[in-house]
Amino acid sequence: MTAKVIYQGDLRTVATHLRSGSLIETDAPVDNKGKGERFSPTDLLATSLATCILTTMGIAGDTHGINIDGTECEVEKIMASDPRRVAEVKIAIQFPKNNSYSDKEKVILERIAHTCPVAISLHPDLKQTISISWD
Repeated sequence: MTAKVIYQGDLRTVATHLRSGSLIETDAPVDNKGKGERFSPTDLLATSLATCILTTMGIAGDTHGINIDGTECEVEKIMASDPRRVAEVKIAIQFPKNNSYSDKEKVILERIAHTCPVAISLHPDLKQTISISWD
């Protein structure tokens, strides 16, 4: 088992990662009867794509000697209705300005952005818009 999730009431949950004990709280978003005081479940879906991209890039960086420390992602989630769902996730990746990357390293890292485990697990109807800035 990976996690245990408990409904706290008032549209809030607490998820516990069983191996580490770390917690994630969620709230329903304001536009869906919630308080919006925490990540919503759909926020976590969008954020998981960014964290998966960076984690997988970090693994490749360790393998190929590429330093990605300090790389940042900005995540935007776009909702659709009828049915309510995530229609698009936009991720802007910014590599540190003080690092330089070869063309080969850029190809490796760009490929990962589109093929990390979360990216290839999401439904093909969910649009993934990934932009990368190297400087």
